[in-house]
Amino acid sequence: MIDIKNLSVQFTGENLFENVNLKISRHDKIALVGSNGKGKSTFLKLLYSLEKPETGEIIKQKGISVGYLPQDLLSFKGKTLFDEVKSSLIELNAIVEKETEILDALNSDLPNEEDRQELLEELGELHNRKDQLDFYSSQSRIEKILEGLGFKEKDFFRKTEEFSGGWQMRIQLAKILLAENDLILLDEPTNHLDIDTLTWLIDFLQSSKNGLIIVSHDRHFVNSVTTKTLEIFFQQINFFPGNYDHYLRFKDERDIQLKEQQKIRERKVKETERFIERFRYKASKARQVQSRIKQLEKLDTVQLIEDEKKIEIKFPDPPRSATVPVELKNIFKSYGELEVLRNINLQIERGEKIAIVGSNGAGKTTLAKIIGGKSSPTKGELIYGTNTIVSYYEQEVADSLNPEHDLIDSLEEVNDQLSAVQLRKILGSFLFSGDDVFKKIKVLSGGEKSRVALSRLLLTKSNFIILDEPTNHLDFNSKEILQNALINYAGTLLIVSHDIDFLRPVITKVIEIQSGNLKLYYGGIDYFLQKRHEQIEIVAAVKTDDKINRKDLKRMEAEIRQKKYSQTKEIKKQLENCEQKIQTLEQKKTEIETELTKPEIFSNAQLAKEKNMEYEKIKKNLDEEYTLWEELTSKIEEIEKSFDLIGN
Repeated sequence: MIDIKNLSVQFTGENLFENVNLKISRHDKIALVGSNGKGKSTFLKLLYSLEKPETGEIIKQKGISVGYLPQDLLSFKGKTLFDEVKSSLIELNAIVEKETEILDALNSDLPNEEDRQELLEELGELHNRKDQLDFYSSQSRIEKILEGLGFKEKDFFRKTEEFSGGWQMRIQLAKILLAENDLILLDEPTNHLDIDTLTWLIDFLQSSKNGLIIVSHDRHFVNSVTTKTLEIFFQQINFFPGNYDHYLRFKDERDIQLKEQQKIRERKVKETERFIERFRYKASKARQVQSRIKQLEKLDTVQLIEDEKKIEIKFPDPPRSATVPVELKNIFKSYGELEVLRNINLQIERGEKIAIVGSNGAGKTTLAKIIGGKSSPTKGELIYGTNTIVSYYEQEVADSLNPEHDLIDSLEEVNDQLSAVQLRKILGSFLFSGDDVFKKIKVLSGGEKSRVALSRLLLTKSNFIILDEPTNHLDFNSKEILQNALINYAGTLLIVSHDIDFLRPVITKVIEIQSGNLKLYYGGIDYFLQKRHEQIEIVAAVKTDDKINRKDLKRMEAEIRQKKYSQTKEIKKQLENCEQKIQTLEQKKTEIETELTKPEIFSNAQLAKEKNMEYEKIKKNLDEEYTLWEELTSKIEEIEKSFDLIGN
């Protein structure tokens, strides 16, 4: 499909690619990887003909179409959402326009029958082509793609300029997916997606037969949709079989070999330099010295691999907070007439690591801001436990950095106990190297400022950290460093993120926001995804066929009730036993409390001691039973809520 020959590209005087040769086939699904600044986005622009190489050529098979989603946000205006997306059906739209012209001509006075016959034949050809392009299913395809990308039916006829930046990106993505290009180029497509939309996009791309090249730091996404990997390495671009995880295994083996070669080279360089230095001025050794100098020049041309040592960064030990560092009571939040959160009650326990998920606009950031004290609820109460110290990260935090500080100053502002070397190490883990650390904050891009804000967070001694989309501007290595730091963090953690691979080893609980309400999942992100998938399947089973009659619907409802009953039956038995024990223990507790007030008991030291011991034992048993009761009721509530979607 695409043949790249002797491609060379320079950027600011340095070679990005040098004499690259490779072929991209029609059905390849490729992850494009490489260190930051090595030319991934440039390569996509070259394939889309937005940039030209210094030398070489990119030969595209005649007639192939290419769709491109840039990393920079786009802006659409002037059309409705539906019409803007529909405009990507270029050939179909041209056919419809031509049909209209022919029909107008047929309805006018034609000079002769021969012209009329020619127009009718052309109209027939257009009809055949329309059928080949599935014209009559185009509207349903547009609706399916828009809904998959998170748009509501009421959005279809809104003007495109009414949508924010992240939604503008989705509009472009919808146009690309609808156009069914032979090759799709996606540069960081997941930054503005939620988990449901990301899951839908993965399914769509997996089922697509078209070619695909992706630049993304979302490991779950890349692994799910690609089958080959293109690596930019030392100005070359090479194929590896398999997805990103497979590529890493090849890369590790390759890097081990290169490092061994590097050690051998360094040893030879030292030996050669010693020989030259020792015999440089001996006439009898002149020929040998010249020979060794030439050897040294050749050794200097060997490619060196950077020593990518895994940087380990740990949060400072946090001060101990109360058992419940944060509690929300009857929280409501509205923006004008729009109610985002409705009667939220939530206790977050010390040491919990929680992900907040939900569709865009569901209220994830709103909830995080209320918990972090950055926004006040419309109604309700936010209660911080004793000694709760909150650190809050969001994209906008970057704007509060002192613009006159350089990067080292900015970190010293948070923690002045670390050396410049230690601060450089932290900044290096967030992609700032060399003289970058002396740049002023005011000259940094938005993404760079966000990375500085994250580095500052690693130096804070808070015991409750809130992160709102922390991975958007990080590469794989930086994400892994932050991920490991969060795994080992001893405080309480709340993360708003759609990055499944990042969340997987970190979190132990998920809060999903739906229609202003919270739903808790007592497990990691994979447990949430499994339960979410089950819910969607149940809803789809009920709602896919609009022709289901009342009898069938009642039968389905009965089946669902039966499933709900079978899943909760044993738990409800345990709950009933638990409640009986609580009732018995409460009765005994009351009896002993009454006895302890009687003179014949409290005047007898031995008897009072025995009664107090019995009382403490009952209290302990009661605490255990109440804990069990809470766990059982939460399980029942979670199961029952998973069936509530059916009636919606």
